[in-house]
Amino acid sequence: MGYKIGVVGHKESVMAFKFVGFDVHYVEQPQEARLKIDELAQADFGVIYVSDYLLVELTDVVARYEGEMTPAIISIPTHAGSNGYGKQKIQEYVEKAVGQNILEK
Repeated sequence: MGYKIGVVGHKESVMAFKFVGFDVHYVEQPQEARLKIDELAQADFGVIYVSDYLLVELTDVVARYEGEMTPAIISIPTHAGSNGYGKQKIQEYVEKAVGQNILEK
């Protein structure tokens, strides 16, 4: 059985993901996103893309799933652009993996 891919975020930011067949959920507030992410995680979603403006306020949710195989919580920019959260998390993961941040100039 394969895993499903979900997307959680503001309608304007995630609507396009419907066209590629992802399971899209519109939320406006971090608390709504928290509940939806937990619901999707329980429903065997392997990847959950989440608007970075919501994830920045859900550090506890990100931390909870970081040590798990699934779901992978992936930050995506919104229609208004990125707040840098996704880039920051990638830098943290690289630094943890190799012992130093090799991505910074």
